[in-house]
Amino acid sequence: MTVDAVGGVWRYAMDIARALRQCDIQTIFAGLGPEPSPEQSREAREIGTLTWLNAPLDWTAECEDRLDVIPGLLARLADEYSIDMLHLNLPSQAAGLDIDLPVVVVSHSCVITWFNIVRGCELPEAWLWQERRNRRGFDRADAVMAPSRSHADALRRTYGMIANLDVVYNSTRFEPPSVEKEDFVLAVGRWWDDGKNGAVLDEAASLCPTRVLMAGPAEGPAGQHIAISHAVLLGEMPHQQVTMFMARAGIVVSPSVYEPFGLAALEGARAGAALVLADIPTYRELWNGAALFADPHDPRSFADAINRLSADGTMRTALGALAQMRSREFAADVQCLSLLNVYANAMQHAGKNAVTG
Repeated sequence: MTVDAVGGVWRYAMDIARALRQCDIQTIFAGLGPEPSPEQSREAREIGTLTWLNAPLDWTAECEDRLDVIPGLLARLADEYSIDMLHLNLPSQAAGLDIDLPVVVVSHSCVITWFNIVRGCELPEAWLWQERRNRRGFDRADAVMAPSRSHADALRRTYGMIANLDVVYNSTRFEPPSVEKEDFVLAVGRWWDDGKNGAVLDEAASLCPTRVLMAGPAEGPAGQHIAISHAVLLGEMPHQQVTMFMARAGIVVSPSVYEPFGLAALEGARAGAALVLADIPTYRELWNGAALFADPHDPRSFADAINRLSADGTMRTALGALAQMRSREFAADVQCLSLLNVYANAMQHAGKNAVTG
C-alpha cells in the first residue's frame, strides 16, 4: 500500500491496515514524498512493514519525468516481499505499471478536480501531464475507489468514463475519551492548501467571541503559506494530540471548498461535537440533517452558525448527538468489508485479463 506522510492518506492507510490485519492480511507500506516523522514511522511499524521509496508524490513533482521510476520501484518491492496485490493511493502511481498482480487505485483527491473546484478553471498547461498520467493509472487499474459519490462524480466529469469505479466511504478508528465539552471551536486541516479555505475561517474568527482553534500546518511542502491573524493557530501536531482537542471541542468546523471526504468532520462527529460545515456536495451527501451548513465564500455565514451554536447549548448538544449517530454509518468494519469486496473484484478482473491477454 502506497502512503505519504503529508496529508490524510497516512491516517487512512494506518486505519485500513489495522482492520486488514484482523483478516490476516499483512501490509507493506511503501512511502513516497517527504519522509515521515519519527512518530509516524513508529506507528506504521507497529502495524506492518514500512519502506520509503526515493520518488516524489505527483502533486509535488515539478515535471513528469521524476515519476518514471515509480513502476520499477513498485515491481521490485512486489518481488522482494512476495506481494499479492497493490493498493495505490494515487492513481498516477499505476501508470506504466507492468506487473502481473491485481492493482487497486484510490483517488482521495486530485489536482485536476482541485483546480476545477477551487480555482474554477481548467488545469494550467504546465500541469496537463497530471491529467494524462492519472488517466493512464485509471485505465491500468483493476479497481478504482473514491471516498464519496460526490468525488466519484467529479472524477467522471473531469476524466470521462472510469471503469470499475466504486465508492467506499472512509471511516475512523477514533474512540473519543469521556471528557467534558469546552467552549471553543476546532478546525483541522492542511491550511496552506487553498482548498481547505483557511482564510475564510480566519476572517470568521474575527466575528466570533468564542475562540476558534486551527490545528494543522500553515506551511506547505512547496513553499505554500497562509497567515492566520484572528484564529489561534495550533500548528501541526501528532494525531493523538489533535484527537484530544477534538474530544473537548463543543463545535468542529470545516470550511473546505474542496473535500472528497473530510476526515476531520467525521472525527468531530464521533466525538459528539456540533458540526459547522461548508455547503459543498460532499458534506451535504454525508452530513445533511446532522450539521449546520455555511456559505464557503462568506466568513459572516460561518460566524453566524458558530455564534448561534455557542449561544444555544441545547441546540449544540442536540446537533452533536445527531452527528455522532450519523458517524456510526462510517464504521471501520463497514469500510473494511467494502474494501475486501473491491479487492475480490480486482482479483477477478486481473484474472480475466490474464486469461484473455
